[in-house]
Amino acid sequence: MTKNSVCQLSISKLSGLSTKRLDALASEGVRTERDLLNFFPRRYLDRSNVQKINHLMGSGEEVTVVGKVVNLQEVGFKRSKRLEVAINDGTGIVKGVWFRGASYFKKIFKEGDLVAFFGPAKRYGKSITIAHPEVDKLSEEGDVSNFSKIVPIYPSNKEFSKTRLTNKIVAGWIETLLNQITINEFLPQNLVKEMKFPSRAEAYRMIHFPEDHSEHKRALNRFKFEELFLFEMSMEKIHHTVEERKSGHVFSETGNYTSKYFNELLPFQLTEGQISSLADIKKDVRSGKQMNRLIQGDVGAGKTIVAIGALLMALDNGFQAAFLAPTEILAEQHYRTLADHLKGLDINVRLLVGGQKSKLRMDVLTDLEGGGCQIVVGTHAIIQEDVRFHKLGLAVIDEQHRFGVKQRAELLNKGSHPHILVMSATPIPRSLAMTVYADLDISIIKGLPAGRKPIKTAIRGNKKREGVWDFVRTEVNDGGQVYVIYPLVEESEALDLKDATAGYEKLKSQFPDFKLGLLHGRMKSDEKDAIMKAFIANEIQILVSTTVIEVGVDVPNASVMIIEHAERFGLSQLHQLRGRIGRGERQSYCILMPDVKVSKAGAFRLKTMEETNDGFKIAEADLKLRGPGDFLGTKQSGLPDFKVADIVEDQFILAQAKEKAKELIQKDADLKLPENQSLKKIFEPYHKEKAEFYGMG
Repeated sequence: MTKNSVCQLSISKLSGLSTKRLDALASEGVRTERDLLNFFPRRYLDRSNVQKINHLMGSGEEVTVVGKVVNLQEVGFKRSKRLEVAINDGTGIVKGVWFRGASYFKKIFKEGDLVAFFGPAKRYGKSITIAHPEVDKLSEEGDVSNFSKIVPIYPSNKEFSKTRLTNKIVAGWIETLLNQITINEFLPQNLVKEMKFPSRAEAYRMIHFPEDHSEHKRALNRFKFEELFLFEMSMEKIHHTVEERKSGHVFSETGNYTSKYFNELLPFQLTEGQISSLADIKKDVRSGKQMNRLIQGDVGAGKTIVAIGALLMALDNGFQAAFLAPTEILAEQHYRTLADHLKGLDINVRLLVGGQKSKLRMDVLTDLEGGGCQIVVGTHAIIQEDVRFHKLGLAVIDEQHRFGVKQRAELLNKGSHPHILVMSATPIPRSLAMTVYADLDISIIKGLPAGRKPIKTAIRGNKKREGVWDFVRTEVNDGGQVYVIYPLVEESEALDLKDATAGYEKLKSQFPDFKLGLLHGRMKSDEKDAIMKAFIANEIQILVSTTVIEVGVDVPNASVMIIEHAERFGLSQLHQLRGRIGRGERQSYCILMPDVKVSKAGAFRLKTMEETNDGFKIAEADLKLRGPGDFLGTKQSGLPDFKVADIVEDQFILAQAKEKAKELIQKDADLKLPENQSLKKIFEPYHKEKAEFYGMG
């Protein structure tokens, strides 16, 4: 029979596929031949070791036993009824027990049948039982060797159970498909050989029907590489496209603004990381190509100064600049920071946020379009259609992971390919940076500015609360200031407010001699500003706050942060909060105060915080704990939807894929060489979708 190539044909022609079973498969995303082949086992059962019943320990170990059915009986009444099937292999008896589907399984067996049971064997008194074992009926003793193999276990759900869609049936369909179709190779032969991969056709057989443990691992590694390789090729291609475009504005001048700021106005020395990052930016903006750069640095590493340097380079060359922040609070904060830093330079900085009065908004928009506004600071309001620039040359995006790739692409349309500088206040692990930010060049600011002392972190339980309050008194009497943070409970502002307010009232009676303030999300902007200004001026010594303080202003005098219910916070959030202190020359302390009951994950987060101040180490730990989607906290993040690969677990394969993709694109960017034609057919539709997403389509 002539084999057909694998394609997007429906699987409906496979035998035993009713409409209900088609629907059940569709619920797991299986609709076509290709989907079925890519419906990989979630685990494997090793039945290759058939054991004698009298050798079983009965301690829950997974075993394979083969014997003849010697007894079938239903035990119990109505809802508690169960089916027990006893088999004997000549050395002893094991019972298979079914609490569900007893009537179905009762029809399968009859006394004298030779069957194999696989599952966890447990001893109850003198009996050994296997609950809901995997079952195979064997026609004769010779079938045992056929049965004794590594068996794929496929993903399943309620719909599968309802339609009696078993592993055996799914495996049978896949086996039929593998015998009927031709699976073409699309990776270049030299790459398959170099990486020592099985062929694509062989990899499908090995992942569904492995003959030993190494086979399915080798096959899985190949499929993971394929997935990561196509993605990294697409990112390299986007990079290549950007580099080919001679469309970036050239900032050749380092004129009055930049020179005066760094030589006369900056009150401190730049760190090596800041100098290096500024050099990267300078090189980019002078290249004649559009800059797409990510500045990564830990909390307090001084990213804002680097951003100011980039903004001033744009202004020195007659361009406007935009500074985007994810929230109005942070936009207002950046606006104040820029206005403060640049007040000696006579620069027109304007704020554009959603909540402004229409008259003020119109004034800002007119100023922008006319060219009077040199720097605009704002939220995503800057990306809206009615915002027009006179001559936009640079956009700085803060907290990129909360914006997403699409908004970055929309910014490109606001000018003639303005330079893009992205800043991340949340350190991003390398594996995520290679995927989410794969289209960006990356600069890392290491180390903290001079004079900063590492923050000391300690976990203190409720029993030590009085000791903590004594410590607070000592610090405040010594001139320090204190934050007391309460979590957002169940995403409810009302509960959040109640918790912080109750804490505030308790602390007022605890510290009658000190001035306390309360800050929460329901306050109006001017109320928040008044509280923060009082805290900065040391008119408030203890500030009780909800997590709105996470993006608050710098208070160099604040030396203590107490985080109540600390186990409820994520690692990155705890690290961000801790970064609000340690901004001055005082030794600072972060005290984590958990509830009595702390989960295993909560304890891990607290311990990690106690052990390190390194944001990159904390981010790696957080990523492993939560996974990429939760870590980034947004579906707009641009995180690729990998079906086989795991960018946390498969960092080595990811690095290999990136290296090989770079080599290939440098050698044959348009895939014109004969050996790359099969790859081209697969890659082009894949890349088209990715390029559109990244604004390069």
